[in-house]
Amino acid sequence: MSIKLTRRQFAASAAGVALAAGTAPFNIVKAQTGKLKIGSIHPRSGFQAQLGIACQRGIDLAPKVLQQIGIKADVEIMNADTESNVDVARARAEKLINDGANVLIGAFDSGQSAAIAQVAEQKGVPYIINVAAAPQITEQGYKFVFRNFPTAPMLVGDGLNLMKGVFEKSGITPKTAVFMHVNDTFGQAMAGAIKAMAPRFNLPFQIVETISYDPQAKDLSVEIAKAKATGAELLMPVTRLNDAILMVREMVKQRWEPKIVMSPGAPGFYEGQFYKTLGKFSNYLLTNVPWYNPRSGMTQKLLDEFTKSYKGELFELNVGFSFEAVMVAVMAHNAAKSTAGAALADAIRKTNITDHVMAGGPLQFDAKGQNVNIKSVTLQNLDQRPKVVLPLDIAEDNLTLPLPSWQKRA
Repeated sequence: MSIKLTRRQFAASAAGVALAAGTAPFNIVKAQTGKLKIGSIHPRSGFQAQLGIACQRGIDLAPKVLQQIGIKADVEIMNADTESNVDVARARAEKLINDGANVLIGAFDSGQSAAIAQVAEQKGVPYIINVAAAPQITEQGYKFVFRNFPTAPMLVGDGLNLMKGVFEKSGITPKTAVFMHVNDTFGQAMAGAIKAMAPRFNLPFQIVETISYDPQAKDLSVEIAKAKATGAELLMPVTRLNDAILMVREMVKQRWEPKIVMSPGAPGFYEGQFYKTLGKFSNYLLTNVPWYNPRSGMTQKLLDEFTKSYKGELFELNVGFSFEAVMVAVMAHNAAKSTAGAALADAIRKTNITDHVMAGGPLQFDAKGQNVNIKSVTLQNLDQRPKVVLPLDIAEDNLTLPLPSWQKRA
């Protein structure tokens, strides 16, 4: 019995034979070359909106700046809003991939990033984490997940070492401390790292109280009263943006004035909205955090474009790490000459970028997909903006301690 195939049926049959044979028909090959579609997935609304918007600025600037420095960037940016929600993040990641995204970049929040990582791994689409510190994300044996941001233990290790430098340079060594932290995925990871690592660092102070709270809390009066009652000389906060503002407002209100307020590694104190909201009360707080290298030529090019595009906004780590994530994706695309997931992932694994924006060694990934060469710096809020005060070789200003009284700040 003879069977007649229509032209459409014949094309479909040919495609099936080609795939079965381990090859692909011409139209499929064509779909895996050409423009790189990058899915930018961040919280653009909800309680983390300001932070996601900051990340998006780095994403949006990257193609133009890369072209300026001679790196071909044939890309299309596809945007998605996680709404600061883990379940939404998972659904939006799936939609981006279904809509043709070849690479995902995001998502600032560790819980949301963990959900996106599961989707990306299942679909075989490379996922480059720009900001998210929960260590378990790169401990799953994933082959398509890469992180250009330190894990919580990396943050804590660098943060505790830098604390010693601050004590030595200022001549102020606290004997007691309170550790306050958000109770989300990131905060829990940081708390676990502090508990596990602090005993090994021979720190001169004792943590006399640990206080956790909801990052969406509307009032921290009880928590600050509890912290103040300890009489601790050092406050170690792990915050997000909104709760960092609440925390400082409540400290001013209750007139709690520890000698030093220094985060071991968290957002909040260095965010643009923090300065806009708190004004003079934002000054002198310290954060040990990965940061851009102010002496890097590439940093200056990115900063110039940022200043032109976002007048009055703050250039900070979310912008820098988001820019670098796009740079990794673009350079992998240029090397692989393909948009196929496996080819891109293989090229990302071979990344070795020595000239980049963020402080630290070469931008490269280990067997787990983690960049282990990132280094933190000590930032101090001076003149209502974050300035590097340690290490000295890239410092922008001098360390100022002890903290002046809230009521005496200019």
